[in-house]
Amino acid sequence: MQVSDLFIRRPVFAVVVSLLLIVGGLAALMNLPIREYPSVDRPVVSISTVYRGASNEVIESRVTEVIEGAVAGIEGIKQIRSQSRDERSSVTIEFDVSRDPEGATSDVRDAVFRVVGRLPDGVDQPVIRKVDDDASAIMWISVTSSTYDALELSDFLKRVYVDRLSTVPGVANVNLAGERRYSMRIWVDRPALAARGLTVQDLSSAIQRQNVELPGGRIESSQREFTVKTDSRLSSQQDFEQLIVSNKNGYLVRLGEVARVEVGPEDNRFEFYEGGKVAMGLGVVRQSTANTLAVAEGVREELENLKSSLPPGTTAQISYDESQFISASIDGVLNTLIEGIGLVVLVILIFLRDWRSTIVAIVAIPVSIIAACMVMAFFNASINVLTLLAVVLAIGIVVDDAIVEIENVHRRIEEGQPPLLASFDGAREIGFAVIATTATLMAVFVPLAFMTGNTGQLFREFGITLAAAIFFSGVVARTLTPMMCSKLMVPAHGRIQRMTEPFFTGMNNVYRRILTWALRAPLVILAFGFMVCLSAYGLFQMLPKTFAPSEDRGAIIVRVEAPEGSSLDYTRERVKEVEKILLPYQEQGVVSSITSQVAPGFARPSPVNSGMIIVRLVPWGERTVSQQELVQDINRKVANFPGARVSPISPGSLGQRGPSKPIQFVLGGPDYNTLREWRDIVMQKAQETGMFVNMDSNYRESQPDIRVQIDRQRAADLGVSVQDIGSTLELMFGEREISTFVNRGEEYSVIMRGRAEDRATPNDLANTFVRSTNGELVPLSSFVTLTEAAAPQMLNRFNRMRAITIDAGLVGTASIGEGLAVLEQIVRENLPAEARIGYSGQSQEFLESSNAIYVTFGMALLVVFLVLAAQFESWINPFIIMLTVPLAVTGGLAALVITGQTLNIYSQIGMILLIGLMTKNGILIVEFANQLREQGMSVREAVIESSVLRLRPILMTSIAMIGGAIPLAWSSGAGAEARNAIGTVIVGGVTMSTMLTVLVVPAIYLLIGGYTKPATYVSEMLDKLRAQTGQRPHGEAPAPHVQHPPAHPAE
Repeated sequence: MQVSDLFIRRPVFAVVVSLLLIVGGLAALMNLPIREYPSVDRPVVSISTVYRGASNEVIESRVTEVIEGAVAGIEGIKQIRSQSRDERSSVTIEFDVSRDPEGATSDVRDAVFRVVGRLPDGVDQPVIRKVDDDASAIMWISVTSSTYDALELSDFLKRVYVDRLSTVPGVANVNLAGERRYSMRIWVDRPALAARGLTVQDLSSAIQRQNVELPGGRIESSQREFTVKTDSRLSSQQDFEQLIVSNKNGYLVRLGEVARVEVGPEDNRFEFYEGGKVAMGLGVVRQSTANTLAVAEGVREELENLKSSLPPGTTAQISYDESQFISASIDGVLNTLIEGIGLVVLVILIFLRDWRSTIVAIVAIPVSIIAACMVMAFFNASINVLTLLAVVLAIGIVVDDAIVEIENVHRRIEEGQPPLLASFDGAREIGFAVIATTATLMAVFVPLAFMTGNTGQLFREFGITLAAAIFFSGVVARTLTPMMCSKLMVPAHGRIQRMTEPFFTGMNNVYRRILTWALRAPLVILAFGFMVCLSAYGLFQMLPKTFAPSEDRGAIIVRVEAPEGSSLDYTRERVKEVEKILLPYQEQGVVSSITSQVAPGFARPSPVNSGMIIVRLVPWGERTVSQQELVQDINRKVANFPGARVSPISPGSLGQRGPSKPIQFVLGGPDYNTLREWRDIVMQKAQETGMFVNMDSNYRESQPDIRVQIDRQRAADLGVSVQDIGSTLELMFGEREISTFVNRGEEYSVIMRGRAEDRATPNDLANTFVRSTNGELVPLSSFVTLTEAAAPQMLNRFNRMRAITIDAGLVGTASIGEGLAVLEQIVRENLPAEARIGYSGQSQEFLESSNAIYVTFGMALLVVFLVLAAQFESWINPFIIMLTVPLAVTGGLAALVITGQTLNIYSQIGMILLIGLMTKNGILIVEFANQLREQGMSVREAVIESSVLRLRPILMTSIAMIGGAIPLAWSSGAGAEARNAIGTVIVGGVTMSTMLTVLVVPAIYLLIGGYTKPATYVSEMLDKLRAQTGQRPHGEAPAPHVQHPPAHPAE
């Protein structure tokens, strides 16, 4: 007995089973989280260490290398990157996606604390965060005020907004761009200081001695007790001005006489602008594994709650929000879903020409898709762009099994069988084919679900969702569909049926004649199919290869890099000039807002020669120009921008954090001088190819430095220590925090530095005085010499090697794969064998995904072949069926070439999906041909009859699949590029494979199908041998005689 027999006999039971699936699916659906992509962000831990006054060479050797050595042995590290800048070390550790973020952070913290004692004296405690130290903000809130100045507004935002927004779940940091934090600034007057015989060290020591907070103890008597509090802290500008620095022969020298004291910003070497006006920016950085949608929603709710606390004349508005693209992209997929359902229903109605049969077919869609939510919940999947793509594709697949059953039942009813009997026999006849196609389609996703790495985690939920929907469609096809056929389907002889039946009959007759003619020369048909398959190689070579299609995410990041050594004022002017170039787009209604920063970056200090402009575009439906077109247009306008390098960049897609250029090529070597020579060779050769634009490296040896050379013997003769020299230079030319003061419960810094006019030229260094051991003031010019040199601003390391990263954009249709191949060839031909290469960013993701996807494609072919072999109990039948796959792949590649798209991760997943989709057609023909041969037909008669009778279900299922994918291929709006890629592959592959399968599969079956034996061959032989010998199977008793009771009166 088959499964369908039970459910036709028990219709209520069949309905209950499907209703239970729907109830369980709805319960799971309500608890599924919503996000852009599956949780594939690798855990990232950053270690930031400040060593004030140290050069980048000292930072690299004394801090960065020590920390890298400590963390290198931690389990699950994918990549270690580090940057050594003046005064600051940043080490970023990226772990495998399977690593627990909390465990990874704990291991890093333990490893770093074990080596803290080996770091130099004066180094600040390393700060460890669960986020990339240079992570980009997912949301920017611009705050402007007409009543508060910069200091007051910064203080208000720090006290109220930053603290409240930091508590939103998933927020790693809230950074205040353009912040002007309160501090007590002491601007030292060098001539006044020298006139009074004082040094900057005298000032620093005086402040540290007199601005102290000491416990006073208690006064106790027999009856009462008092706490003694010493009011020894300085808290106002007047307190600091009246501070006594020294007593010169009875004359008290006060701080205000030798320095200008004011309450000013702690750091003003970065700026934030909204629409060209000075503003403050709140940058919300999510944790490395947090959900962008959930974080953004939480921030918006908190902003709404905080609106009432804003001072008069102050506004806070969101100027950039990554989650808007995510929401729009999900809405786009949902619209595609509705369109796909409509097209699939229309296809079924056109072919079946009966509303009853159409209802039976489309019932499979909600039951299968809703029930799949239970499996998604079991595997902790989420509702995201990829799982919704899987649902859209499932629409055209889940109806396939139902269509095959309905068409078979419909044919039997037309031949004169009663609907109940036709449903019973038709379901039994087609049962094996339904199970075979369902198992084959599910088998395709087994390798996909077990892919490793970032790509594997990304598409694991896609495979699980689609496989679950296909499984439940098979369940519906064997339970609910046969029962509904028996209840709803009737002989259709209406006017529409009579009018259209000649067309379908004629279609079958024409196909029969073509097939009969083609099978007279099967080798010719196979040769033609082989030539089509061979063309796939040429198409593959023609296609540009990328990791993911460039998506229109509604925003453009414009990087501005001024020459090394440029001042903040110079960089600001260049940023303003770039803004003027962008303003016409805003006037044309293409751009909604322009937010700019000078010296961007959350880790301070940041280089003041860099700027960043965030260009936010209007919603997708309100503009005709795409983000990619706008980037190219801006590129043309800023290609020869004077005084700075300007690079418009599209934000990263497919879960990539932050904007970056597609080419990230890493050169590793023994030292930076050698690496610099290698870099120059590679960049020169690469630019000669004309394939790259905006090529640059992260090693720029053009930062102007003044080297202070100390004559140690001369300094010793004069009684001056090197420590005093270094401390004097730091106090005068650096921005050293020498103490703190408290205001309204918050502690702020006291910072000492020379006046601007006392540190404007290199000569000011030599004219600074230091005290010798005998109390005399000695100018630094007595024992120091100054030399000017160019040095790199930042030293980078990659996986513990000294490294230089070359980044670049690509010209026109050039792909990441082509660009990396050119660079690799340049390295092989021009650099020595000791040169090491690596990849970062999009380039790394592209290589990893390409390797993984090709292995997965091969594994999917193998698994499907083995599943078919097990079902057919034959090695020949699966081979015949699998010949449809190369035809489908050729069609998919041809569709990509015709539409001008790239071969990326989405189109590759579509290729894998074609393996399962196209074997279905072969299964229908081969399985029914085997049945007819068992009934006594010859191989030729069986394959012709099978192909003709299965033509209509093959066309119905294929066109339904195409109908479900057409909205993907033609969609527009947010995230359309990904939908276009997978939809185009499905439409092209299914179309070509269907057209050729109906000829190629019968031809190959005619040639080798006769060598196969029925799957029941061994069982029949056993029965024949038992009949000959008269022996029963072991343990089997003689069959008892059963007397059937009389029929029930109701029957």
